[in-house]
Amino acid sequence: MINRRRSVSVSGSTSSGELFLELRGIHKRYGGVHALRGVDMSIRLGEAYHLLGENGCGKSTVIKVMSGAIAPSEGEIILDGSKYDMLTPIQSLSAGIETVYQDLSLIPNLTVAENVALSEQLVMGGGRLARLFDRSRLRETATRALEAVELPTTRAFLSTVVSDLPLAQRQLVAIARAIATNAKLVIMDEPTTSLTRREVEKLITVVNRLREDNIAVLFVTHKLDECYRIGGQAIVFRDGECVAQGPLENFTKTQISELMTGREIEAIRYRKAEPQPDELLSTDRFSGKGFVDVNLSLRKGEILGITGLADSGRNELAMAISGVHPATSGTLKLDGEELHIRRPSDSIRHGIGYVPEDRLDEGLFLEKSILDNEIALVVASLANSFGVIDSQKGRALAQDLSRKMRLNTNDIDMPVGSLSGGNQQRVLIGRWLSILPKLLVLHGPTVGVDVGSKDTIYRAIQSLAEAGMGLIVVSDDLPELLQNCDRILVMFGGKVVKSYDAEAADEDSLYRTMTAPELEVAQ
Repeated sequence: MINRRRSVSVSGSTSSGELFLELRGIHKRYGGVHALRGVDMSIRLGEAYHLLGENGCGKSTVIKVMSGAIAPSEGEIILDGSKYDMLTPIQSLSAGIETVYQDLSLIPNLTVAENVALSEQLVMGGGRLARLFDRSRLRETATRALEAVELPTTRAFLSTVVSDLPLAQRQLVAIARAIATNAKLVIMDEPTTSLTRREVEKLITVVNRLREDNIAVLFVTHKLDECYRIGGQAIVFRDGECVAQGPLENFTKTQISELMTGREIEAIRYRKAEPQPDELLSTDRFSGKGFVDVNLSLRKGEILGITGLADSGRNELAMAISGVHPATSGTLKLDGEELHIRRPSDSIRHGIGYVPEDRLDEGLFLEKSILDNEIALVVASLANSFGVIDSQKGRALAQDLSRKMRLNTNDIDMPVGSLSGGNQQRVLIGRWLSILPKLLVLHGPTVGVDVGSKDTIYRAIQSLAEAGMGLIVVSDDLPELLQNCDRILVMFGGKVVKSYDAEAADEDSLYRTMTAPELEVAQ
């Protein structure tokens, strides 16, 4: 049994690089919340580190201390041999600490080149930007950094406004900005959340180059498979404490999960039940922007996975079924009735729910309470003939949904923005359960969610299927699909190219079909 509270030091291969950053006894308090509890950790140049832990364990707080975004309540920071009680953002940047936050922190109305070169010009200006960028240096800096992450360096791409880029390219632009200066430590908060497997391979190449250049890299991540691919050191947090730091190779996935959660989480196949015989959903030559002639069927109580690369049409298909972007031709039937879904309200009326991939921008009202978020879709049904909402009925519904999704709080008046990512996702799924859907489309149901919350969400998905609901899970997280689905459809070029029995399939076959379907389908 792994020690669940005391810090664990694991022996093995050690970093040979120079000690760059050390935290000693770092505490952070927000009123009555003790976010960091005596954190000790160290960073050496040329090494990769993986900061692991459940949402809300203190990972984001500690990287904000290192980047100068917040001041610790007590403790000591030793940076490049100098001692500090706290850092300012410019001190951190000037010393070579670059951070890519989960929200990317890009300026949407600036160009790619301007965003990439921004940090360098801030440091050069002592925290102030000149009225005009140094254009020649800007283009030189941006070109060098974009080459490193294998993005285009053409004049057209450099002058593209960031808001016009797809999410995956924005993620890589944010990483390019981080490495554009003379960085010594690059911190990446969930860097692969929006990347396909192919783009993750690019990122791993970038990380290896950084290490060869004697730059340290710190990942905040939930994806253990990617951690093992990269190698380096594991730093495990739980409840605001650093409970372990040591060579990643000396930890098993099970040990890391237990250190993170304080309980054992098995790597299991969650799907055990059989779907019902009755067909719930069918499409015939269903076509729209990004996909064409999709024929699929879904039984009641079945979990259908849909995967593919970002441009495969999987996202567009999910949004057409749920009315976000309507189909242009073909038919869709639910319970034998042909539906004409032109907008989300049509799908809701027929009992189709849709959990979007981006819960922050597309799903939740972050400043509103859990209560308000949970009842948002059924407010009209809670109102009396005078239009006054029955607050008791609404509160009872929100509490019931929170219990079903095992939300880690009893205070449904808390703003959703104050919750961890895993709890936010549970609130969003719970909201859609309020309409008692026949079909629930889940787009990336555990993006940016820790291992403990994943377990909770997966078990909730299984319970919904066992109760007879049909579920479609759209994801490029292949283990997620293999663990939870009955069947998996792979899309390529806007078409479904192969169907797999999830229990008999494996990651390699799925990925080969996603990237080179003509070879895999021919077998």
